[in-house]
Order: sequence, then structure tokens, then C-alpha cells
Amino acid sequence: METRKINKVGVISLGKILGAVYAILGLIIGALMSLSYIIMGSMFGKMGFAGGLLFGMGSIITMPIFYGVIGFIGGIIIALIFNVITGIVGGLEVEIE
Repeated sequence: METRKINKVGVISLGKILGAVYAILGLIIGALMSLSYIIMGSMFGKMGFAGGLLFGMGSIITMPIFYGVIGFIGGIIIALIFNVITGIVGGLEVEIE
């Protein structure tokens, strides 16, 4: 096993990766919210079902976008902090086979 150091992380690269991961997470959460809105809406008759369906479809569209943007911004912030800290401490050691 060989030990190497990571001294820098690509800021935009980490932002894109975390943005994509969070967008997928947002899709899953949006689907669960959609299901709960439809179930809750169906308990209140036809108008409740239509409202639940409307909010459910909205959550499937908006949640991945919202989570993706937040993940992208968070990834940029994490990468910037990581780069500053590794500059002070000296890097992150990883073992490569």
C-alpha cells in the first residue's frame, strides 16, 4: 500500500458532485412528499385530491432543483474550507493500492 496526500480539492468539481448527489436525494424526498400529499389530499374529497396532486407534482419538480442548488453551494463552501485547512495542516493522507 502506498500513502499519498491530497492537498487541494477542485472547488467547482466538488460543487457539481454534491449538487448531483443532493438533487437525487431531493428527487427521493420529493417523491415521498408527493405521495403523502396525494394520500392526505384524497382524505378531503375531490378538491383535496386535486390540491394534493398539484402540490405533489410541484414537490417532484422543485425539491430536486432546490436540493441540487443547495448541494452545489455547500460543495463549494466545503471545498474552500478544505483547501484552507489542508494548507495549514498539511494535507489529507490516503492509502492507494
